[in-house]
Amino acid sequence: MKRSSRVDLLIGGPWAAGVLACVFSGPLAAQPASAPSGIYTCVDERGRRLTSDRPIIECTAKEQRVLNKDGSLKMIYPPILTVEERAQKEARERKLALERASHADAVRRDRNLMARYPDEAAHNRAREAALDTVRLAMRASALRMNDLEAERKPLLAETEFYVGRGLPAQLRGQLDANEAAMAAQRSAMQTQEAELVRINSLYDLELDRLRQLWGGAVPGSVPVVELQTGERRR
Repeated sequence: MKRSSRVDLLIGGPWAAGVLACVFSGPLAAQPASAPSGIYTCVDERGRRLTSDRPIIECTAKEQRVLNKDGSLKMIYPPILTVEERAQKEARERKLALERASHADAVRRDRNLMARYPDEAAHNRAREAALDTVRLAMRASALRMNDLEAERKPLLAETEFYVGRGLPAQLRGQLDANEAAMAAQRSAMQTQEAELVRINSLYDLELDRLRQLWGGAVPGSVPVVELQTGERRR
């Protein structure tokens, strides 16, 4: 009797509003207002199987099975996430979305690559066309270097008249200009040689990829290989 009076006092007394506020501000309040109807069932942290006609407070951190009246599964009610858990979930979803987009891009690139190069002969023609552009520039540089060497010979011959004396300003200027032009051509030729190597490396990587695709590899499944320069080639 004493216990009953204490309960009555608690429910009807000044603490009642506080108790109700605690109940409705807890996990149950976090349940969406549109929770589906049905029979909710779950196993709590103690291993007890709980059943209710509404989302179960003890299982807010777990998935809950929502059953129809005949006991068949209606749906899986997802757990209520904390702010940190929701942020982690959203980060995972963003990562998966980026991976899907990257894979779709790889598939598109591989299909375009096979459409552009249906066989190895077509790929070889493209390689030679790219190399020919550089080879043409190299021939022009070589001819220019020959011209500069021819221009330098009479200038050097003229310097023999001034052994032990200072060269005239005009002759010195001509020699300096010739040397600068030759240095520029040498640098250009080194760049062109490096470009030949780069183009061949790119086409070698591309050919290896194409051979795998021609051999039946699924578009988007062939790993991307990077050159030492960091350039990516699909």
